[in-house]
Amino acid sequence: MTRITVTVGQTTLHATLDDTPAGRDFAALLPLELTLSDYHGIEKVADLPRALDTTGAPPSYGAKAGDLTLYAPWGNLAIFYKPFRPAAGLVRLGAFDGAFDALLSQDGKPVTFARAG
Repeated sequence: MTRITVTVGQTTLHATLDDTPAGRDFAALLPLELTLSDYHGIEKVADLPRALDTTGAPPSYGAKAGDLTLYAPWGNLAIFYKPFRPAAGLVRLGAFDGAFDALLSQDGKPVTFARAG
């Protein structure tokens, strides 16, 4: 597992990426600055610079609040702040280690993802 930080303005959040091909491939992109936008009042999304390796990923995943995921059909990062039913092509990358409320007000502002330490 890879520990990461998510910097939102002056606030640093902590998350852990899963030890999966998709989680490791996302970690390989870091550091990464993304601009998040709200999607359907359930998740924050941002385009990734390239497709991630989804080898061995289940065909669908039901997201929990705090999950960092990839929506493989669109190639975007999706951070869920509400639970969501299992969806085909949704791949879990990891999850926040604690509160992530600071992320919810960041539409249109840059957020930085980096390896911790």
